[in-house]
Amino acid sequence: MRSYQPDLTPPWKRSAPVPEVPAEPDLVVEEVTTGFCGAVIRCEKTAQGPTVTLEDRFGKCRVFPMEPRGFLLEGKVVTLVRPAPGGPARPTRTASGSVAVPGARARVARAGRIYVEGRHDAELVERVWGDDLRIEGVVVEYLEGIDDLPAIVAEFGPGPDARLGVLVDHLVTGSKESRIAAQVSDPHVLVVGHPYIDVWEAVKPSSVGIGAWPVVPRGQDWKTGVCRALGWPENTGAAWQHILSTVHSYKDLEPQLLGRVEELIDFVTLPE
Repeated sequence: MRSYQPDLTPPWKRSAPVPEVPAEPDLVVEEVTTGFCGAVIRCEKTAQGPTVTLEDRFGKCRVFPMEPRGFLLEGKVVTLVRPAPGGPARPTRTASGSVAVPGARARVARAGRIYVEGRHDAELVERVWGDDLRIEGVVVEYLEGIDDLPAIVAEFGPGPDARLGVLVDHLVTGSKESRIAAQVSDPHVLVVGHPYIDVWEAVKPSSVGIGAWPVVPRGQDWKTGVCRALGWPENTGAAWQHILSTVHSYKDLEPQLLGRVEELIDFVTLPE
């Protein structure tokens, strides 16, 4: 019979136990060594032990061993374990990749706002970030263009408790949009943008089922030109509804848009 061997490690040197968390699909964790953050795609048995595959919001996948204390969940160290066979699936993430809060009530709207250029921009932001915006109490409004942006900002009257974020299409060096955006210098306003001529292009072609967004010659209406090049009926409203229906989460959008929208949400919701 083996004799009992007491643990003589001083209490202050012992590792505190950490919770074991089933690696359910879509659970978002961070690997402690590399800092890679992504959603669980699958778990597998290998000769070296169980592994978990994570996919980040840009579509990059990496495989990690499921080692004890190997991951962070909402900033806390956890040990990932294989989920029980046939266990109930549960939604853990919103379309934007944020932690889902079942039953959460919408917050009373903040004084701050996010302005986007057009209706399509607003519908796309709502599609992916709607749950987050309601919890944070952020209202998104569309402007029908930014030609009068400096006057719009002045009329809004931004301040420490009423920050304004503006998302601009085709914000690239030398563009008309960049010259307009440069006229806004209020510290309580953040103007950011994506490089696409229209927000349609911010949806990944693979999600829409096309090889690439067509190049439309200068002088043509861009949306009509896209419909014509793709062989779609030249009904831009119907085309947009088709495009929007292919967007199910942040994974269907280009990183250049993802980062800018989240930057605006963070800016508008900063503590006073």
